Parts: sequence; structure tokens; C-alpha cells
Amino acid sequence: MAPAPATSCASLSPGGDRTPLKLWGRISSINVRKVVLCAQVLGVPFERIDAGLSHGVVDTPDYRAKNPNGLVPLLEDGDFTLWESNAIVRYLCARQAEAAASPDGTAPNWYPADLQHRADAERWMDWQQTTLNPAGSPAFKQWFRTPAAQRDPAVIAASVAAAEPLFAQLNDHLAHQPFMAGAALTMADIPIACEVHRWWGLPQPRPAWPHLERWYAHWLSQPASRGVLDLPLS
Repeated sequence: MAPAPATSCASLSPGGDRTPLKLWGRISSINVRKVVLCAQVLGVPFERIDAGLSHGVVDTPDYRAKNPNGLVPLLEDGDFTLWESNAIVRYLCARQAEAAASPDGTAPNWYPADLQHRADAERWMDWQQTTLNPAGSPAFKQWFRTPAAQRDPAVIAASVAAAEPLFAQLNDHLAHQPFMAGAALTMADIPIACEVHRWWGLPQPRPAWPHLERWYAHWLSQPASRGVLDLPLS
């Protein structure tokens, strides 16, 4: 199948590197949304090409040569290719910090310069991928990727039972600080925001988590979240 027409995003901030990155992946993928959200908050110009599921592309020899896993997202930065969504988020934040570093060596908060602060941010990114996502994914797949007649309420209930304590953990964490890794947004907040967007979009009730809701409302107020966190699930 031929690649779908590319969509593009111009830089959201003046200056900086104007050479567009190429991002392969459908926006319906949570992992692609992470990268799109990251690029938009950083103001990094990019071109996105639909790939995966009905769009195909991922099983072609050319794509597999770049990502042998046949998954999305895939980032191309000139001759450099990178897969794994959280690795791409780290790369983009580090790339932007390096380009924008001030003469005294300080860098923007998205990629903390302090080692321990950065490790704290990376810890939450890994937790999203290894703990939160596996807990919530079965419910999402039942609601949005399974025909209604074939849905298994027991699978949804088990996913809810696994995920809700984790969202409660996030709520407790955010009761003590504004953002995932401290007083300002960092790369840690990006994957968590996409995970919350997906859980919030499921057609099922959820408990009140006021601190998490405050944090997510802040995200929704950001212009860079448009086209990502305001999209319906599919």
C-alpha cells in the first residue's frame, strides 16, 4: 500500500532548526500522539505520514529496514532513525535543549539539566510504558478495537481494577507538586498526558481525582495540546 498523504506541522515558536523531521504513524496511536505532542510543545517542525493498521506501510521492506519491529512511531531526523515513543520524546527534548542551551549551560525544563531531576522525569516515563499503559490498554482495546458483540466485560473490569489504583497514585503524587517531576512541566508529563487522554476518553465512569484533573486541565489549556489531547479516540 502506498503511503498516505503527509500531514505537516509548522514550528510553534520562532527561530531554531527549520528542517522538518519526518514522523511515521497514525494519530490514533497513543505512542504517535506522544511524539506529536512533544514536537508541538517544543515548537519543532515535523511532517507526519500515516502508517499502521489500515494505513499499511509498516510491513513494507523499506519501513522494516528502518524499524524491524514494524510498529509506529518512527522518527527520521536526516539520516538518523529512531523508534520507541518514549525514546523519541527524550531525544527531541534533549535535541531542543542542546540547541537552545544558554551560555551558562542551563537548558529548558523539558529535558532537565540536573542529573537527579532528569532521572526523576525518566522514571515516570518508564513507569507509564511498563506499568500504566499495560494496565489500561485492555479496556481501550475492548472499547475501541473490538466489535461490540465480541466485547468481554470481564476484560474491561480487570483493566479498570488494574488501572484505577495507578491513576489514584498519580493523583496522590500531584497533590504534592504541580507537575510530574516538580514545579514545571518536563518530558515526564508528555507520556502521562497521552495516557490520561486515552483513559478519560473511554465510555465508562471513573472516580474523582482532583489533583490529576487539575494537572490535565492545565494541559488542555496549552495551544500545543490541540490536535492531540482534544481528539476523540479511535
